[in-house]
Amino acid sequence: MKIAFQATIFVSILISLNSCIGDDFLEDARDPEVRITTIVDTLGVNASLQLEYMYLNNVGVEEFIPVDWSTSDDDIAIINNQGLITGVSIGTVEVVAEVNLVEGLISDTISVIVGAETVTNSIELSGVIETTSSYKLTGDFTIAEQDQTNLLLTFDNEYCASDALPGLYIYLSNNPNSISDAFEIGEVDVFEGAHNYVINNVGIMDFSHIVYFCKPFNVKVGDGEIN
Repeated sequence: MKIAFQATIFVSILISLNSCIGDDFLEDARDPEVRITTIVDTLGVNASLQLEYMYLNNVGVEEFIPVDWSTSDDDIAIINNQGLITGVSIGTVEVVAEVNLVEGLISDTISVIVGAETVTNSIELSGVIETTSSYKLTGDFTIAEQDQTNLLLTFDNEYCASDALPGLYIYLSNNPNSISDAFEIGEVDVFEGAHNYVINNVGIMDFSHIVYFCKPFNVKVGDGEIN
């Protein structure tokens, strides 16, 4: 009886694995990206702020590549080669971080308001989780700064995930098809309704997607872009 029971469990796991693999064949390649990760509401006149960025290669892994910084109007703000921006006069300016690759130029642009004083506020981003497999996974989420290095990820009442998988985990990733360089939030233990996760030592602009994977078999279940 014990051997038969163990065999039944083994067959069930194999069926689950085959089902996962049958649903998803993942291509890890993606376009390289430059992302300015510093957020500022208003930069004060004569005040300076160090802007940070990240370069992500064609599989979403961060690499160090120098960027060229520029502003659309040096009469409003100037920026040096290290990304230190200084307000010159009141107005709005576009700031560009650009990398010249063999494949061509890639860049990111943000708008910076220059005003009487520097103002920084915490921000909140959002998105929608959707299944990419035959397993149920849905729900809206928000991700907000608790402070400079900690985030709060919150799912709404409509969240629902299948509990049929042998090890469902949630990650932050810059490649929705891979967790090779992702941040593991943890194993999913809430499968329905509102809940949240506190994420330590992560910046709100550090990742572009929330991703769910069947961890024992390294198979993707669903994802959601952070907007």
